[in-house]
Amino acid sequence: MSFADLQASVARDPAPPVDWSGALAGLWHDAKGDWHAAHTAAQEDRSREGSWVHAYLHRKEGDRANAGYWYAKAGRPMPAENIAFALEWEQLARALAERADGK
Repeated sequence: MSFADLQASVARDPAPPVDWSGALAGLWHDAKGDWHAAHTAAQEDRSREGSWVHAYLHRKEGDRANAGYWYAKAGRPMPAENIAFALEWEQLARALAERADGK
């Protein structure tokens, strides 16, 4: 899958594809503006990628302490407070789409 495939799915599909990871589904739901569905999908994904999306969602929510815990579980540094959520979403989406594609 490519980043463009993820963006196209967000634009056209009523739900994320069922074969996507919880992390990718979480990003899909977040792009649709459904934080709670995004959080549920990410929380159910026990991988590092799921933890990374989970961390991003808590940072977006404003809970930096909880976000810090999940960034640590993901093995990722927490972005500075001034890093735009849209930029982090795109970084996450590109990285996860590439991994899903086997690159």
